Parts: sequence; structure tokens; C-alpha cells
Amino acid sequence: MPKKEKEAYSEQSISMLKGADRVRKRPAVIFGSDGLEGCQHTFLEILANSVDEAREGYGEKIVTTVYLNHEIEVEDFGRGVPLGYNEKEARYNWELIFCELYAGGKYENNEGGAYEYSLGLNGLGACATQYSSEYMFVVSANGKQISEISFKQGNAVSELSVRDIERSDKKKKGTLIRWKPDLDVFTDIAIPREFYESTLRRQSVVNGGIHFVLRYETEKGVFEETEYFYEHGLGDYIKEITEGNGMTEPVLWSMETQGRDREDKPEYKLKADIAFCVSKTTNTTEYYHNSSFLEHGGSPDKAVRTAF
Repeated sequence: MPKKEKEAYSEQSISMLKGADRVRKRPAVIFGSDGLEGCQHTFLEILANSVDEAREGYGEKIVTTVYLNHEIEVEDFGRGVPLGYNEKEARYNWELIFCELYAGGKYENNEGGAYEYSLGLNGLGACATQYSSEYMFVVSANGKQISEISFKQGNAVSELSVRDIERSDKKKKGTLIRWKPDLDVFTDIAIPREFYESTLRRQSVVNGGIHFVLRYETEKGVFEETEYFYEHGLGDYIKEITEGNGMTEPVLWSMETQGRDREDKPEYKLKADIAFCVSKTTNTTEYYHNSSFLEHGGSPDKAVRTAF
């Protein structure tokens, strides 16, 4: 069979992905995979925003609900994500957050911004998750008003709805995001229950004092609920895994400092917690970076071994 002749490579051969196609056609660039692993990462992106709110002192509980049809819902009780009009950018915040990559409120954490420390700084997660979803529904309450908006496959399908909160419910605050990962984007969206359990448990370990609740639908309208909570974080976790049989009491070191990568670079903030005890029954070492579990240790493992 004769080989098909290729089109000429010319000025017209270059094209640019726009809007949701920037994620939907190349999800692995953002999520690391177009399979189940990438789909799981969408949950981490939305959860991280809620964790950031709680770590800043706004809300003490985060509720994750998983539905039979693979819908995911994350609800926090923080300040409520701003969705209204942004005069500085001359656009609505719902559009910036959920329809623009590299837009968010965490770029100024070293200059006294809304977040001193945060799990993500790139302004990618909420938008990329929305772009890769079959649909998404966002509700935000700031104590005065409730704002809502809906999306489908990367595009807004409703106007921003804003209504005043009833006088009897003035304390209502927080953000609820419910979405379904799109099988047109990922090869698999059936995230196993064990992934949610493991993720929330680990988040509770490194975010002491925050209640992580998992509501998992086992049959239509029936949910099994599990709470993950360590009041003193790492210290309580070490007591648990050593079953109280440690040869020493858990030691917890906390540090907060500033540094720079090069003399001409700006300073950034660093916060670290290190906990350990000596045990005859448990032999384990775990590392976390920005609350993310480092399965293979990496640089922190080398640094800790050198220090000890």
C-alpha cells in the first residue's frame, strides 16, 4: 500500500489549544495521568483548597461525600470562595477560578496575602478539575450571601445566582463543590474507597485539629460515615501506630523560619514538624510535603537520615 502523503509542514501547521481543551485533550500534563491516578488527583486539588481554609483557622471540619455514580462532593466551613465581580481583574471571580489556569488567591503568601501557607500555589487545581469534569456545581456562603454556579464539560451553563442568607442562618459559611470526573477525559473514574480513606486519614495526621469526614454511599440514599481526627496531629499518630508501646514518649519538634534559594532571590517561608519515638514493635518512616504523602521519601528522606 502506498504511504499516505503528509501535509506540508508550514506556518499553518501550528495550532493552539484554547479553553477547556487545554486540559481535556491533555489531562496528563496537569494531573500526571489520563487514567485513574489522574482522576484521583482531581479530588486532591479540591480537597487542598478546603484544607487551606481550615489551616488558616476558618472552619474545623471538611466533609467528603462519594456517590454511587462516582460524583464527588467536598464541603468546608471556611470563608466561602469569592465568586463575584473582581474590579482589579475586570472579570468575575468564578470565571477566574474555574475557567482560567493560573488564577487564584495564593500568589502573595509571602507578602501577607489571604493564605500564609497553602497546599497549592499555582492557581491550577480548581480550573483543571472543572475542565476535566462532566459537570460541576459550586455553592459559596460568606455569612451574608449564598452564591451558586454550574458548569458542564468546561463551560458555565448557568448565570451566577446570588441570594441573601436568611436572618436565622447568618452563621452559614463555607464552600461546597460537587462534580463528576468525565470519562471522555479519564480512562477510569471509579476511584476506590480505599483511596479516599487513606487520603483523609493522612490529611488528618498532618493537619491536627481538623475533622475529616467521609460519607460513602453504599446503596441509593444510604451512606456510611467515617471520621478521621488527630487532635495533636503527628504526636497522636505516633502513639497510635506504636500502640502505646514506645520505648520513649513521642517527641515533636516544630519550626518556622524564612530562607532563600539564592542571594538575589526573595525570601520564602518554611514551616516544618518532625515527630519520632523509639519503638520495639513499629519500624516505619513517613514523609509529607505540603500535606502530601511522599510514598518514596525523596529528598526529605535523605535530609532526615543525614540529620540523625
